[in-house]
Amino acid sequence: MLGDMVSSMFSIIGFNWICSPAATELETVVMDWLGKLIGLDSRFMAIKEDGTEGDGGGVIQGTASEAHIVVMIAAREMAVDRLKSYGMNSSDIDMVRHTLVAYFSDQTHSAGQKATSIIGCQARIIPSDANFRLTKCALQAAITKDRQNGLIPFFVCATFGTTNTAAIDDLYGIADVADSEHLWLHIDAAYAGAALTCPEFRPLARGIDRAHSFNFNAHKWLLTNFDCSALWVADSTHLVNALSIEREYLPKVKGATDFVKDYRNWELPLGRRFRSLKLWFVMRMYGASGIRAYIRKHVKEAKWLEAQLLEDGRFEIMAPV
Repeated sequence: MLGDMVSSMFSIIGFNWICSPAATELETVVMDWLGKLIGLDSRFMAIKEDGTEGDGGGVIQGTASEAHIVVMIAAREMAVDRLKSYGMNSSDIDMVRHTLVAYFSDQTHSAGQKATSIIGCQARIIPSDANFRLTKCALQAAITKDRQNGLIPFFVCATFGTTNTAAIDDLYGIADVADSEHLWLHIDAAYAGAALTCPEFRPLARGIDRAHSFNFNAHKWLLTNFDCSALWVADSTHLVNALSIEREYLPKVKGATDFVKDYRNWELPLGRRFRSLKLWFVMRMYGASGIRAYIRKHVKEAKWLEAQLLEDGRFEIMAPV
Protein backbone atom coordinates (compact mmCIF):
# COMPACT_ATOMS: atom_id res chain seq x y z
CA MET A 1 0.00 0.00 0.00
CA LEU A 2 2.86 2.38 0.80
CA GLY A 3 4.44 1.58 -2.57
CA ASP A 4 1.15 2.34 -4.32
CA MET A 5 0.87 5.66 -2.47
CA VAL A 6 4.40 6.67 -3.39
CA SER A 7 4.02 5.67 -7.04
CA SER A 8 0.76 7.65 -7.27
CA MET A 9 2.63 10.73 -6.04
CA PHE A 10 4.89 10.62 -9.09
CA SER A 11 1.95 10.60 -11.55
CA ILE A 12 3.98 8.61 -14.08
CA ILE A 13 2.39 7.55 -17.38
CA GLY A 14 5.10 5.04 -18.17
CA PHE A 15 4.21 3.83 -21.65
CA ASN A 16 7.77 3.91 -23.00
CA TRP A 17 11.37 4.10 -21.85
CA ILE A 18 12.09 7.58 -23.20
CA CYS A 19 9.41 9.23 -21.04
CA SER A 20 9.86 7.06 -17.92
CA PRO A 21 13.27 5.35 -17.88
CA ALA A 22 13.35 4.71 -14.12
CA ALA A 23 9.86 3.18 -14.02
CA THR A 24 10.62 1.04 -17.08
CA GLU A 25 13.96 -0.28 -15.83
CA LEU A 26 12.67 -0.95 -12.32
CA GLU A 27 9.87 -3.06 -13.81
CA THR A 28 12.37 -5.04 -15.89
CA VAL A 29 14.58 -5.72 -12.88
CA VAL A 30 11.78 -6.45 -10.38
CA MET A 31 10.07 -8.86 -12.77
CA ASP A 32 13.35 -10.75 -13.16
CA TRP A 33 13.66 -10.84 -9.34
CA LEU A 34 10.14 -12.20 -9.02
CA GLY A 35 10.64 -14.70 -11.83
CA LYS A 36 13.72 -16.10 -10.10
CA LEU A 37 11.89 -16.16 -6.77
CA ILE A 38 9.21 -18.46 -8.17
CA GLY A 39 11.76 -20.60 -10.01
CA LEU A 40 10.95 -19.65 -13.60
CA ASP A 41 13.28 -20.89 -16.31
CA SER A 42 15.97 -18.49 -17.54
CA ARG A 43 14.08 -18.25 -20.87
CA PHE A 44 11.62 -15.93 -19.13
CA MET A 45 14.27 -13.49 -17.88
CA ALA A 46 14.91 -10.12 -19.52
CA ILE A 47 18.56 -10.18 -18.45
CA LYS A 48 20.64 -13.32 -18.92
CA GLU A 49 23.08 -14.62 -16.32
CA ASP A 50 25.99 -13.22 -18.38
CA GLY A 51 24.45 -9.74 -18.30
CA THR A 52 23.27 -9.68 -21.90
CA GLU A 53 19.70 -9.06 -22.99
CA GLY A 54 17.37 -12.06 -23.13
CA ASP A 55 14.59 -12.80 -25.61
CA GLY A 56 11.97 -13.05 -22.88
CA GLY A 57 10.97 -10.94 -19.94
CA GLY A 58 8.20 -9.90 -17.60
CA VAL A 59 5.62 -7.14 -17.67
CA ILE A 60 3.01 -6.10 -15.11
CA GLN A 61 -0.56 -6.22 -16.40
CA GLY A 62 -3.62 -4.91 -14.60
CA THR A 63 -5.30 -8.32 -14.31
CA ALA A 64 -4.94 -11.90 -15.49
CA SER A 65 -7.84 -11.21 -17.86
CA GLU A 66 -5.70 -8.62 -19.65
CA ALA A 67 -2.83 -11.10 -19.73
CA HIS A 68 -5.08 -13.68 -21.42
CA ILE A 69 -5.94 -11.25 -24.21
CA VAL A 70 -2.36 -10.09 -24.69
CA VAL A 71 -0.84 -13.55 -25.00
CA MET A 72 -3.68 -14.75 -27.23
CA ILE A 73 -2.92 -11.90 -29.62
CA ALA A 74 0.74 -12.93 -29.57
CA ALA A 75 -0.29 -16.54 -30.20
CA ARG A 76 -2.36 -15.44 -33.19
CA GLU A 77 0.67 -13.58 -34.54
CA MET A 78 2.73 -16.76 -34.19
CA ALA A 79 0.02 -18.77 -35.97
CA VAL A 80 -0.18 -16.23 -38.80
CA ASP A 81 3.60 -16.39 -39.27
CA ARG A 82 3.35 -20.17 -39.54
CA LEU A 83 0.58 -19.90 -42.15
CA LYS A 84 2.73 -17.47 -44.14
CA SER A 85 5.57 -19.98 -44.06
CA TYR A 86 3.18 -22.44 -45.74
CA GLY A 87 2.79 -20.01 -48.64
CA MET A 88 -0.48 -18.31 -47.67
CA ASN A 89 -0.81 -14.61 -48.46
CA SER A 90 -2.54 -11.98 -46.32
CA SER A 91 -5.88 -12.32 -48.12
CA ASP A 92 -5.88 -16.09 -47.66
CA ILE A 93 -5.05 -15.71 -43.98
CA ASP A 94 -7.85 -13.19 -43.45
CA MET A 95 -10.27 -15.77 -44.86
CA VAL A 96 -9.30 -18.38 -42.26
CA ARG A 97 -8.80 -16.27 -39.12
CA HIS A 98 -12.25 -17.30 -37.86
CA THR A 99 -11.13 -20.95 -37.94
CA LEU A 100 -8.42 -20.43 -35.32
CA VAL A 101 -9.23 -22.40 -32.17
CA ALA A 102 -8.12 -21.84 -28.56
CA TYR A 103 -8.43 -24.66 -26.00
CA PHE A 104 -9.54 -24.54 -22.37
CA SER A 105 -10.97 -26.93 -19.82
CA ASP A 106 -14.39 -26.48 -18.26
CA GLN A 107 -12.49 -25.29 -15.15
CA THR A 108 -10.44 -22.58 -16.90
CA HIS A 109 -11.19 -19.05 -15.77
CA SER A 110 -13.83 -17.25 -17.83
CA ALA A 111 -11.18 -14.74 -18.92
CA GLY A 112 -9.93 -17.22 -21.50
CA GLN A 113 -13.23 -17.56 -23.29
CA LYS A 114 -13.77 -13.80 -23.10
CA ALA A 115 -10.40 -13.28 -24.80
CA THR A 116 -11.52 -15.44 -27.75
CA SER A 117 -14.61 -13.26 -28.15
CA ILE A 118 -12.44 -10.15 -28.21
CA ILE A 119 -9.90 -11.34 -30.78
CA GLY A 120 -12.44 -13.19 -32.91
CA CYS A 121 -11.39 -16.85 -32.69
CA GLN A 122 -13.18 -19.99 -31.57
CA ALA A 123 -13.09 -21.42 -28.03
CA ARG A 124 -13.07 -25.16 -27.44
CA ILE A 125 -14.11 -26.12 -23.90
CA ILE A 126 -12.82 -29.59 -22.96
CA PRO A 127 -14.35 -31.59 -20.09
CA SER A 128 -11.97 -32.04 -17.15
CA ASP A 129 -11.22 -35.39 -15.49
CA ALA A 130 -12.41 -36.69 -12.11
CA ASN A 131 -9.91 -34.41 -10.36
CA PHE A 132 -11.05 -31.36 -12.36
CA ARG A 133 -7.87 -31.33 -14.50
CA LEU A 134 -7.29 -30.83 -18.20
CA THR A 135 -5.39 -33.89 -19.44
CA LYS A 136 -3.05 -34.57 -22.33
CA CYS A 137 -5.33 -37.21 -23.87
CA ALA A 138 -8.44 -35.04 -23.77
CA LEU A 139 -6.61 -32.11 -25.36
CA GLN A 140 -5.10 -34.26 -28.11
CA ALA A 141 -8.47 -35.79 -28.94
CA ALA A 142 -10.11 -32.36 -29.26
CA ILE A 143 -7.33 -31.05 -31.49
CA THR A 144 -7.43 -34.10 -33.76
CA LYS A 145 -11.18 -33.73 -34.21
CA ASP A 146 -10.90 -30.01 -34.98
CA ARG A 147 -8.15 -30.54 -37.55
CA GLN A 148 -10.32 -33.13 -39.28
CA ASN A 149 -13.04 -30.47 -39.48
CA GLY A 150 -10.71 -27.98 -41.14
CA LEU A 151 -10.04 -25.82 -38.09
CA ILE A 152 -6.66 -24.40 -37.03
CA PRO A 153 -5.62 -24.99 -33.40
CA PHE A 154 -3.26 -22.23 -32.21
CA PHE A 155 -3.50 -21.72 -28.41
CA VAL A 156 -4.03 -23.69 -25.21
CA CYS A 157 -4.38 -22.46 -21.65
CA ALA A 158 -3.32 -24.75 -18.81
CA THR A 159 -4.14 -23.77 -15.24
CA PHE A 160 -2.01 -24.01 -12.13
CA GLY A 161 -4.65 -23.69 -9.42
CA THR A 162 -8.16 -23.39 -10.84
CA THR A 163 -10.65 -20.97 -9.32
CA ASN A 164 -13.20 -23.65 -8.40
CA THR A 165 -11.01 -26.32 -6.77
CA ALA A 166 -7.35 -25.20 -7.00
CA ALA A 167 -6.78 -28.10 -9.43
CA ILE A 168 -3.54 -28.30 -11.39
CA ASP A 169 -3.78 -29.35 -15.03
CA ASP A 170 -1.45 -31.92 -16.58
CA LEU A 171 1.07 -29.22 -17.43
CA TYR A 172 3.79 -31.50 -18.75
CA GLY A 173 1.42 -33.58 -20.86
CA ILE A 174 -0.24 -30.47 -22.25
CA ALA A 175 3.23 -29.10 -23.11
CA ASP A 176 3.87 -32.30 -25.10
CA VAL A 177 0.75 -31.68 -27.16
CA ALA A 178 1.50 -27.98 -27.58
CA ASP A 179 4.98 -28.80 -28.89
CA SER A 180 3.81 -31.42 -31.38
CA GLU A 181 0.81 -29.39 -32.57
CA HIS A 182 2.61 -26.00 -32.68
CA LEU A 183 0.31 -24.33 -30.16
CA TRP A 184 1.13 -21.41 -27.92
CA LEU A 185 1.01 -22.71 -24.33
CA HIS A 186 -0.10 -20.19 -21.72
CA ILE A 187 -0.15 -21.14 -18.04
CA ASP A 188 -2.65 -19.27 -15.90
CA ALA A 189 -1.54 -19.38 -12.26
CA ALA A 190 -3.44 -16.27 -11.23
CA TYR A 191 -4.31 -17.56 -7.76
CA ALA A 192 -1.77 -20.30 -6.93
CA GLY A 193 1.37 -19.04 -8.66
CA ALA A 194 2.64 -17.35 -5.50
CA ALA A 195 3.07 -20.82 -3.94
CA LEU A 196 6.02 -21.36 -6.29
CA THR A 197 8.08 -19.03 -4.12
CA CYS A 198 8.44 -22.14 -1.92
CA PRO A 199 10.75 -24.70 -3.58
CA GLU A 200 8.83 -27.65 -2.11
CA PHE A 201 5.75 -26.78 -4.21
CA ARG A 202 7.55 -26.43 -7.55
CA PRO A 203 7.31 -30.14 -8.47
CA LEU A 204 3.55 -29.53 -8.73
CA ALA A 205 4.28 -27.20 -11.64
CA ARG A 206 6.46 -29.55 -13.68
CA GLY A 207 6.23 -28.37 -17.27
CA ILE A 208 6.02 -24.60 -16.82
CA ASP A 209 9.53 -24.25 -18.22
CA ARG A 210 8.10 -25.38 -21.58
CA ALA A 211 5.37 -22.72 -21.74
CA HIS A 212 5.37 -19.69 -24.02
CA SER A 213 3.88 -17.51 -21.27
CA PHE A 214 3.14 -17.65 -17.55
CA ASN A 215 0.99 -15.37 -15.43
CA PHE A 216 0.03 -14.97 -11.77
CA ASN A 217 -1.57 -12.21 -9.75
CA ALA A 218 0.74 -10.74 -7.13
CA HIS A 219 -2.36 -8.95 -5.82
CA LYS A 220 -3.92 -12.26 -4.77
CA TRP A 221 -1.43 -14.18 -2.62
CA LEU A 222 1.76 -12.14 -2.67
CA LEU A 223 0.91 -9.35 -0.24
CA THR A 224 0.57 -6.75 -3.01
CA ASN A 225 -2.54 -4.62 -3.30
CA PHE A 226 -4.59 -4.50 -6.50
CA ASP A 227 -3.68 -4.19 -9.36
CA CYS A 228 -0.51 -6.16 -10.07
CA SER A 229 -0.64 -9.13 -12.44
CA ALA A 230 2.77 -10.54 -13.37
CA LEU A 231 3.14 -11.90 -16.91
CA TRP A 232 6.25 -13.44 -18.45
CA VAL A 233 6.90 -14.49 -22.03
CA ALA A 234 9.75 -16.74 -23.12
CA ASP A 235 10.17 -14.78 -26.36
CA SER A 236 8.68 -11.31 -26.73
CA THR A 237 9.01 -11.19 -30.53
CA HIS A 238 5.44 -12.13 -31.45
CA LEU A 239 3.99 -10.05 -28.61
CA VAL A 240 5.84 -6.89 -29.60
CA ASN A 241 5.25 -7.40 -33.33
CA ALA A 242 1.52 -7.82 -32.77
CA LEU A 243 1.05 -4.81 -30.49
CA SER A 244 3.54 -2.26 -31.86
CA ILE A 245 2.06 0.77 -33.58
CA GLU A 246 4.34 3.71 -34.37
CA ARG A 247 3.28 7.35 -34.27
CA GLU A 248 5.17 10.66 -34.31
CA TYR A 249 4.04 11.37 -30.75
CA LEU A 250 5.54 8.09 -29.52
CA PRO A 251 9.28 8.71 -29.95
CA LYS A 252 11.74 5.84 -29.78
CA VAL A 253 15.27 5.79 -28.45
CA LYS A 254 17.81 6.39 -31.22
CA GLY A 255 21.04 4.45 -31.39
CA ALA A 256 21.74 1.46 -29.14
CA THR A 257 18.52 0.02 -27.73
CA ASP A 258 19.80 -2.91 -25.66
CA PHE A 259 17.67 -3.29 -22.50
CA VAL A 260 15.35 -0.50 -23.68
CA LYS A 261 11.75 -1.69 -23.46
CA ASP A 262 8.61 0.18 -24.46
CA TYR A 263 6.04 -1.64 -22.36
CA ARG A 264 3.20 -0.03 -24.31
CA ASN A 265 4.00 -2.75 -26.87
CA TRP A 266 3.53 -5.48 -24.23
CA GLU A 267 -0.04 -4.61 -23.22
CA LEU A 268 -3.40 -3.25 -24.41
CA PRO A 269 -3.42 0.28 -22.92
CA LEU A 270 -0.98 2.99 -23.93
CA GLY A 271 -0.70 4.69 -20.53
CA ARG A 272 0.40 2.61 -17.56
CA ARG A 273 0.86 3.03 -13.83
CA PHE A 274 4.13 2.69 -11.89
CA ARG A 275 3.07 -0.71 -10.50
CA SER A 276 6.57 -2.11 -10.12
CA LEU A 277 7.31 0.20 -7.19
CA LYS A 278 4.76 -1.44 -4.88
CA LEU A 279 6.08 -4.87 -5.89
CA TRP A 280 9.59 -3.65 -5.06
CA PHE A 281 8.33 -2.49 -1.65
CA VAL A 282 6.85 -5.92 -0.90
CA MET A 283 9.94 -7.83 -1.96
CA ARG A 284 12.32 -5.57 -0.07
CA MET A 285 10.20 -5.45 3.10
CA TYR A 286 9.39 -9.17 3.38
CA GLY A 287 12.28 -10.74 1.49
CA ALA A 288 12.20 -14.29 0.15
CA SER A 289 12.07 -15.80 3.65
CA GLY A 290 9.17 -13.62 4.77
CA ILE A 291 7.11 -14.33 1.65
CA ARG A 292 7.74 -18.08 1.94
CA ALA A 293 6.78 -18.10 5.62
CA TYR A 294 3.52 -16.33 4.72
CA ILE A 295 2.66 -18.89 2.00
CA ARG A 296 3.61 -21.90 4.15
CA LYS A 297 1.42 -20.65 6.98
CA HIS A 298 -1.60 -20.54 4.68
CA VAL A 299 -0.91 -24.01 3.28
CA LYS A 300 -0.60 -25.38 6.82
CA GLU A 301 -3.92 -23.76 7.74
CA ALA A 302 -5.61 -25.33 4.68
CA LYS A 303 -4.33 -28.77 5.71
CA TRP A 304 -5.54 -28.16 9.27
CA LEU A 305 -9.00 -27.24 8.01
CA GLU A 306 -9.12 -30.38 5.85
CA ALA A 307 -8.27 -32.52 8.90
CA GLN A 308 -10.97 -30.82 10.97
CA LEU A 309 -13.61 -31.39 8.30
CA LEU A 310 -12.68 -35.04 7.88
CA GLU A 311 -12.68 -35.59 11.64
CA ASP A 312 -16.11 -34.04 11.92
CA GLY A 313 -17.53 -36.66 9.57
CA ARG A 314 -20.31 -34.54 8.10
CA PHE A 315 -18.26 -33.18 5.24
CA GLU A 316 -16.84 -34.62 2.05
CA ILE A 317 -13.62 -33.30 0.48
CA MET A 318 -14.44 -32.90 -3.20
CA ALA A 319 -10.92 -32.24 -4.51
CA PRO A 320 -7.32 -32.81 -3.36
CA VAL A 321 -6.07 -30.25 -0.83
